[in-house]
Amino acid sequence: MRTIYTFYADAARIALQSIFAHKLRAFLTLIGIIIGVASVVVVGAAISGLNTYVVDKMSKMLGTNHFMIARIASHGELSEEELEKMNRRNKRLRWADMEWLQQYCESCSAVGAEVGRGTKFEQDGQTFYGGIIFGVTANMVEIEDKTIAEGRFIQPEEVENSKLVVVLGADIKDKFFPDADPVGQEFKVEGLPMRVIGVEERRGPIFGDLIDKHVYIPLTTYQRFFGRDLDLQLHGKSREKGALQYTIEDARKALRDYHKLIGSEEDDFGVVNTETLGSQIDQFTGAIAMVVTPITLISLVVGGIVVMNIMLVSVTERTFEIGLRKALGARRKQVLLQFLIESSLLCALGGMLGLFAASGISWAVTALTPVTMTITVGYILLALGVSAGVGMIAGIYPAFKASRLDPIIALTRN
Repeated sequence: MRTIYTFYADAARIALQSIFAHKLRAFLTLIGIIIGVASVVVVGAAISGLNTYVVDKMSKMLGTNHFMIARIASHGELSEEELEKMNRRNKRLRWADMEWLQQYCESCSAVGAEVGRGTKFEQDGQTFYGGIIFGVTANMVEIEDKTIAEGRFIQPEEVENSKLVVVLGADIKDKFFPDADPVGQEFKVEGLPMRVIGVEERRGPIFGDLIDKHVYIPLTTYQRFFGRDLDLQLHGKSREKGALQYTIEDARKALRDYHKLIGSEEDDFGVVNTETLGSQIDQFTGAIAMVVTPITLISLVVGGIVVMNIMLVSVTERTFEIGLRKALGARRKQVLLQFLIESSLLCALGGMLGLFAASGISWAVTALTPVTMTITVGYILLALGVSAGVGMIAGIYPAFKASRLDPIIALTRN
């Protein structure tokens, strides 16, 4: 056992001596491995960071432990036939539907409603196009986990009394009140002056799209503007984290009872579980990983070819050394292992340098962009495992060639 340990220790020492004896050649050889490992790890960090970024943005937009019920809702694309069927079957959701759920959805901590439409905002000669006005119940701040940066959100009594109050999105605030505190000031919605009571914390942009271009007003005030015959979107929140699916079923059964649906009759409303959006994001980023990761691994294969060429050159240069070792009693297996260890050590060193390079790139991207690059253990192990494997494979032929050298012929080639 001690003899085997000594052999491997000597083989590693000789391999390091050979690498450091030709520093420039070793570095040029390692570039392919460094780039390959760095590419795999950076791509993995980017995919993981993208997943985290999107999930974080979605949670800021929709909150957590939250579900929605609407007249027409689906997790995927609807065919024209399905859409037409839902249009005929599904009923508009009213204030009474919300009140029923508030009373009979026992596992819901809160049930609220909102309705919205696109509009433009005009004030003091300035116009903001592509804005959105939402009519909401007061508890939407709790249901969607909204954060109010300035002032406060709408209160229940303001909904009850149809008050002319408004909460601004961050982009609206920046447009009309760039250098002033808007709380307490007047802001026109649909041409009617309203009192600003709060500003929502900035949540976007997400993928370049502005998501802070909206204002919130009491739902009853919204109904005064656009009529009471509105199709509401109901929102609910589970009392217990992790029990969202149970709460959704509770709300679904309660609403079916209210709509007098029995047996196998289909729901005349749609339910959206916001947690399923997270799983869809995971599937999306997983699909990206399946396509991109094998492409980046190709660079490691190219690096392995370079290592093989250099190892063949090394065998040619060290023919006399190999012959001398075999003449002194070294066996073919020992010579074979010697060169395999050297090529593997070369690739392992390249792998470590590639990891350092990937860490630097990830840090720079995180510092300069809103996307947090997350280096995961899985991609580190994949990159190092493949680089070590490439080193072994790349060293097999040169090592086999070295082990087959005739010692007498090798000694005459000095």
